Amino acid sequence: MPAGWEYLMGLNAGTRIERYIDREVVERILKFLDASILFCASIFISLVVAADLPATAPQIIGFLAVELALICVFAMRSLGLYHVKSMTAGTWSAIRATATCFIIGGLLYFLTHLFLLEMGYQWMYLWMLVLPVYFGLTRSAVSAWAGQRAATGQFRQRIAIVGGGKAAEDALNLLETSRGIDIEIVGLFDDREDARSPQSIRKHHKIGRIDELAHFARAQRVDLIVVAIPLTAETRLLTILKQLWELPVDIRISGHTSNLKLNARAYTYIGKLPLLSVFDRPLKGWSLFQKELLDKTLTLLALAVLSPVMLAVALAVKLESRGPVIFRQRRYGFNNEMIEIYKFRSMYTDLCDPAAARLVSRHDPRVTRIGRLIRKTSLDELPQLFNVLKGQLSLVGPRPHAKQAKAAEALYETVVDGYFARHRVKPGITGWAQINGWRGETDTREKLEQRVKHDLEYIDQWSLSFDLYILAKTPFALFKTENAY
Repeated sequence: MPAGWEYLMGLNAGTRIERYIDREVVERILKFLDASILFCASIFISLVVAADLPATAPQIIGFLAVELALICVFAMRSLGLYHVKSMTAGTWSAIRATATCFIIGGLLYFLTHLFLLEMGYQWMYLWMLVLPVYFGLTRSAVSAWAGQRAATGQFRQRIAIVGGGKAAEDALNLLETSRGIDIEIVGLFDDREDARSPQSIRKHHKIGRIDELAHFARAQRVDLIVVAIPLTAETRLLTILKQLWELPVDIRISGHTSNLKLNARAYTYIGKLPLLSVFDRPLKGWSLFQKELLDKTLTLLALAVLSPVMLAVALAVKLESRGPVIFRQRRYGFNNEMIEIYKFRSMYTDLCDPAAARLVSRHDPRVTRIGRLIRKTSLDELPQLFNVLKGQLSLVGPRPHAKQAKAAEALYETVVDGYFARHRVKPGITGWAQINGWRGETDTREKLEQRVKHDLEYIDQWSLSFDLYILAKTPFALFKTENAY
């Protein structure tokens, strides 16, 4: 194994690379918060100080509040007050935001007072009081939160370069000479061992072969893979992409080596480096935030509604046979990580099979009477709501499989080509395969192929409305019990 691999994997130090935080999501949340508070504050202050309101006053006040909130947010965005650097500045960021909104508020107040609606000077006094209080509190909190995460590199995009020689050197040169980007090159990966692919380029070392990049990306955080290979090397490109497409990582081909003069809109850019999109991580940024917010909100509601049912099932399991109520099993999670999921125990304790080496079948003697009922109705899955709260599962996604699960006497990943591509998103309690009848036992190749096919369809077609549709259909799918043992 190449020198430097063990260090970068963090095995010696036991380090853990924290999850990447998309700054766009943080900026959107902060902008929405600022706009909402400034709008409400403006409405409240205007109603308090406006005297002898005419009939048109509510419309004028409402228009003023919307205009003020939007202009303030736009001005702060233009001044860079939503950038990570400003988020970590704390007091200085609060002072600049306060001054910006005070000036804009003063101009709008003056114009409104002069031409539209008589407003006392108290409006400016109260506006002057609200701004430092609000921005002082929010920017201090944001600075404390963002500062810690910026220090650990969670806003920094980690990039792996595939390839070597001049193509990789030129790509690195473009990245390193770009301004205003926060990136970290984790290393180079290439199969070639000759002079065309040296062991290091500048300060960056080759730390593995391309097939080792998949293992590296699953053990360490990699946010983007840049394939720095000429487009003319078509066969080699296809071989590389086939090795990497299962990863939940954005994959781009460096466009600087191409002789094709494509439209500028065909490229995305990191600094000066043009990139051609090949594969995208299915869920990221704002989409990922929306899905996780939906998961947490609906899970809390489900726990509140279903807690009597869960208590009844727990009591029934405990009364029928000895042993713990909850069965714990290690299964594949997002990006092939092993997670421990919770289920109501449906088997006799001494016959439980945590490794799932043997699939449960119809009339399986290991399953208790209560176990048969809760497995058919999927009530045994309800404790997985706590896995959702822990961030290990989603409400909707490909069902997590045990590591030793088999179909046709072979491990799942050897039966279906591209099986691990279903792990590009977080697994779920229910999914597209389940509501289409592919739940329960996967003892044949066809059953597993159909489940994986529907899982990949779900990943490709994901939307928030698709998740809601699957959740709405799930109760009806529970009546299809032919495969549920």
